[in-house]
Amino acid sequence: MTSSTATASQGRGPLLAVDALNVRTPDRTLVHDFSLHMAHGERIGLIGESGSGKSMTTTALLGLLPAGVTADGSVHLDIAERPGSAERNLLEASESELMKIRGRDMAMVFQEPLTALNPLMRVGAQVAEIMLLHKLAPSKAEANRRAVEMLDAVHLPDPAQAARAYPHQLSGGQRQRVMLAMALANDPALLLCDEPTTALDVTVQRQVLDLILELVKKRNTGLLFITHDLAVVANMCTRVLVMNQGVVVEEGATEDVFLRPQHPYTRGLLAASDLDATDADGRLFTVASAKEYVPPTREELAAEAERAAAEQTATEQASAEPAAAAHAVDAAAPAAEPVMRVTDLVRTYTRGKTSLFKPAPEVRALKGISFEVPRGGRLGVVGESGSGKSTLLRILAGLDQPTSGSAIVAGNEVAGAKEAQLRELRQQLQIVFQDPMGSLDPRMTVEQIISEPLLVRGRSETAAERSRMVAEMLEAVGLPASAAERYPHQFSGGQRQRISIARALICRPQVVVADEPVSALDVSVRAQVLNLLADLVDEYGLTLVFVSHDLNVVRHLCDSVIVMQSGEIVEAGPTETVYRAPQHPYTQRLIDSSLTLRQELQHAF
Repeated sequence: MTSSTATASQGRGPLLAVDALNVRTPDRTLVHDFSLHMAHGERIGLIGESGSGKSMTTTALLGLLPAGVTADGSVHLDIAERPGSAERNLLEASESELMKIRGRDMAMVFQEPLTALNPLMRVGAQVAEIMLLHKLAPSKAEANRRAVEMLDAVHLPDPAQAARAYPHQLSGGQRQRVMLAMALANDPALLLCDEPTTALDVTVQRQVLDLILELVKKRNTGLLFITHDLAVVANMCTRVLVMNQGVVVEEGATEDVFLRPQHPYTRGLLAASDLDATDADGRLFTVASAKEYVPPTREELAAEAERAAAEQTATEQASAEPAAAAHAVDAAAPAAEPVMRVTDLVRTYTRGKTSLFKPAPEVRALKGISFEVPRGGRLGVVGESGSGKSTLLRILAGLDQPTSGSAIVAGNEVAGAKEAQLRELRQQLQIVFQDPMGSLDPRMTVEQIISEPLLVRGRSETAAERSRMVAEMLEAVGLPASAAERYPHQFSGGQRQRISIARALICRPQVVVADEPVSALDVSVRAQVLNLLADLVDEYGLTLVFVSHDLNVVRHLCDSVIVMQSGEIVEAGPTETVYRAPQHPYTQRLIDSSLTLRQELQHAF
């Protein structure tokens, strides 16, 4: 549906009319000539990678640009209760006028709810405050009552109890629901969502997206959804705008843009997002290599949907019959010698005492898990927050000790090991962390960062040898030799993750543990880093343990998988077997909640 037909169908002017919007700093233009006409109740996706100008565009609409950044052009919002509102250019409105509009007529749901909520106020009071500020509730008591109703509308369990909680007492998904309740408390005409589910687990992400869709449809609210996740846009939006370097390079109905992209950048984003598509060498497409990528047709999507339905029926019939040890961890008993063997691993934490008379509460983070990883294997570890993934990683890396059980990594027993024994383990196992900026010392050059693992006691490389090894690793991860003299802040997120990988591999470990290494990256950079990891694992004969909540990435990269829930392994086996025929309800729920581009396109059209 184009903007003109959408508008005509409503019989009134556009809800939001943005024309020739430019956002500038004194040095450069961040957003060039942005235009958008949105009908009442229309859902539009604004997609692009980091630095494309998405967030700057939305903050300009709200009048919340940072100091030193200016906007010109026109932004008009048609508010039914305010005759003549469509004639007012919001870019020329005063702060007091904008404060009346923000939260009442136009509301925002931010990416990270914990930083957007007041940590010192109960969440019910924060929802009520929005109504009181705009004088849409006659009294504080009435505002509190409506706040509980709103928390119930966003499906928070026990909304009256939740209203009395502070933000830190709620989970990430529950906090995002509170943000949504605040945004919709005054029934705004326009809802802006800026990556609202990026930091959430896969099942919580699906719940929040379904909830946003349900609420905006019910209230006929216009939705502008900002994201770099194309599967989410296919799920949520009827129209899409693609931004690159501050310019809208393509726009149109979601079906047209996703199945028949006209601009090379759009084709690149689609190619990199489609983990079911690989090039002639079996590698994921990137924006640079997307010329050969052919988007799926309607017919192909229909055929894939029929095939998936047939497989699902066969799976259900098979699961009705007695299964032979479907949940057994050794479902894929490795023939090769295991480089990692975990046996009955238990980790129990004791929390601080909350009562003088009761014992300190215990948290069983790991409840006797066992698995093996063969030499050269690629093991995926999936599970949501609180499943025990991070505790397991800390023990495998020798950063924590198990309460009981055994963990042998590259011939080194972690349980009971002294610091000197752990030194050998840490040469054999290296970690690539989720946030490269947080794990790289900003005061060290890239050469110092990458060579640091070589400075442990017992190694004898000279300074010249270390420099040569750093140059080799930079070449291996696709960075120029000149990068050695620069600092982390001078690189993009994807380049920083390459530096992290080079640091992990410089001492030639047997095992690399990757902890959510691509969850903070744009889709095209994600494809590059996954290709790089796969190449290096093959080239150096590494054993890979890949931890992620993104099931599609694990399916692409790993040959076996363990699924963790509440400190236990509920399912394990070869990746394709587990994905095609999950035996445990939790695994089934994870797979059903997972958003893939092709599946969303199948359902959308």
